[in-house]
Amino acid sequence: MSWKAGLSRYLPAMRFFACPESPSSTGVRNWYLKNYTEIKHLNPNFPLLMRTADNAMPAVTTELEWTVDHLLRFMLQTGRFRNSNGTIAEDRVEAAKAYLATDWENFHQSRLAAPGFDPERPNADQIYPNWREDAAITNKLGPYLTMKADMEEQMQVIQGGPGKEYTRAMNALLMSQRVDLWCAGEKEVELAVQHLFKLGKLLNERETFFPTFVKDFYPGVEDI
Repeated sequence: MSWKAGLSRYLPAMRFFACPESPSSTGVRNWYLKNYTEIKHLNPNFPLLMRTADNAMPAVTTELEWTVDHLLRFMLQTGRFRNSNGTIAEDRVEAAKAYLATDWENFHQSRLAAPGFDPERPNADQIYPNWREDAAITNKLGPYLTMKADMEEQMQVIQGGPGKEYTRAMNALLMSQRVDLWCAGEKEVELAVQHLFKLGKLLNERETFFPTFVKDFYPGVEDI
């Protein structure tokens, strides 16, 4: 019961797919009907959806917050950086390792080194189009600009592989958000839901970084 109560904390939604008549979807249909009331009682606002269509592949899906770091580690672990002749692409491997070694704490701190200015603020270039020519800003943002340029160069190398290897790896990782359940029993369906819950617990609870220009608003407070 405990893991069911945490579904809405780690997952934005869960969608089941099934054929309304096929025996291959019986496990999905039965598990959904037996557990719907309990899960909704524990997670009143959690979208727990069933989509049915003739001859549909029974499955369960959710949404996971994969990051670039997760993708690069996946590509390194599975040997997906390959040259056209099948050999390991050492340049892209080294670029991926360099990107993963980025000091993110230092990057975020140096990003806000110029008081009152955030280079990643939406529309920053429109609000202050000549900030790159302002020595008072660029001198303080020196470490940030250096790290940003290195990261962009690394990503250019990483994404330069043949045959859209980066996009294919991204799609492969996204497919882990779906578990096909052809002819699965109710026990297998529950294990699949628990698997997605554990992935959500690993990936979807992260500390959010709030830039300085994001302000809290308290209704009724006059000095904000």
